[in-house]
Amino acid sequence: MISSNDILETIRMIRQEHLDVRTITMGISLFDCAASDVSSACDRIYDKICKKAEKLVETGNEIEKEYGIPIIHKRISVTPISLIAAASRTTNAVPFAMALQKAADTCGVNFIGGFSALVQKGFTDGDMAVINSIPEALSLTKNVCSSVNVASTKAGINMDAVELMGRKIKELAYETRHENSIGCAKLVVFCNVPEDNPFMAGAFHGTGESDTAINVGVSGPGVVKVALESCQGNLSEVAETIKKTAFKITRMGQLVASEASKRLDVPFGIVDLSLAPTPAVGDSVAYILEEMGLEKCGTHGTTAALALLNDAVKKGGVMASSSVGGLSGAFIPVSEDAGMISAAECGALTLSKLEAMTAVCSVGLDMIAIPGDTSESTVSAIIADEMAIGMVNSKTTAVRLIPAYGKTVGDGVEFGGLLGAAPVMRVSDYSSEKFIARKGRIPAPIQSLKN
Repeated sequence: MISSNDILETIRMIRQEHLDVRTITMGISLFDCAASDVSSACDRIYDKICKKAEKLVETGNEIEKEYGIPIIHKRISVTPISLIAAASRTTNAVPFAMALQKAADTCGVNFIGGFSALVQKGFTDGDMAVINSIPEALSLTKNVCSSVNVASTKAGINMDAVELMGRKIKELAYETRHENSIGCAKLVVFCNVPEDNPFMAGAFHGTGESDTAINVGVSGPGVVKVALESCQGNLSEVAETIKKTAFKITRMGQLVASEASKRLDVPFGIVDLSLAPTPAVGDSVAYILEEMGLEKCGTHGTTAALALLNDAVKKGGVMASSSVGGLSGAFIPVSEDAGMISAAECGALTLSKLEAMTAVCSVGLDMIAIPGDTSESTVSAIIADEMAIGMVNSKTTAVRLIPAYGKTVGDGVEFGGLLGAAPVMRVSDYSSEKFIARKGRIPAPIQSLKN
């Protein structure tokens, strides 16, 4: 039974410490929408999404009002469009993106994810249609998000795909140059992508999922920081404090997920217990690390502190929900985290240090602005490094880079909302062009042979 103290504590966390449910995401399978004719397939996609998700936003708003729990976004994820486009034998997947945007507008959701392809071992015609259409598709749509999985521990790294994604990211940056290259904020490149992730831009509805599912992503960096302010003990006690706090945060997410599932008559999928920051002061993963004793996020010891945080969040959260999934841990997006922005601006946090931190956190190099004149091969090389970390460590890693057109080191870019703002970070002046031009495949590591 929930005590009055628990209720009062939750109210305090919501009002003063930025506790929220970041998203309710409805996953929808589109396999039954495939058709040889593109127009017919797009009509089916629009009709099914609107039928399944017509009450998603309304239901989220009702839960938010009844329980007093802020639910920041309502989102939709769909089957990777490359799998649906394959049936149409088209080389242009832009109409599918337009159908997704139309459905997002009708349903009133914040984002719709799934303009995606899974190419860790090779390409199909459907994959190529989607990837080649990404710059045009994301520049013409506002709410459509895209992801491409180019590597896995089992398959290795598809360096042909890595090279191609470097080019497409640069093309997308140019296509959206008048908006600080914001289109790149809607595109993420993955290794070991999870198929039940509710967070954008990487959300899609996996091939092993049910026809529909409700996945919820929670937040709460501010809550963890406040809890640590009163913890004066050693690092074992710090970990214990984080575990207890993560349990409370995840219980709230479980409640919202269960209510949404019941009211929408859609199976409950998972709670993603990630600490997802916002640009609001106090709602920062970087500030948690600094509360542990670091003068500034990015200094020596940051990777160790982040490893402690990520592990404690998972241990606490997994006890609070019947089904934990997605990414689950701590996010370190530069533009979306006030502490990360501050650390990057003063030079304490560099791209190299961020890469080291990704070895122990949930995702990877996330929402990082780099100079607009960064070469395609350098973008590809940054992706390759991050994919290698994920592949070798059997974990999910991702890259969401923004080559800000017309911007250079020392400049900043403003995106607004949850996307925040970011300083343009320095990349290496030395070339990786010959390495990327080799293409081919980096083989899977020996630990992939676990059958």
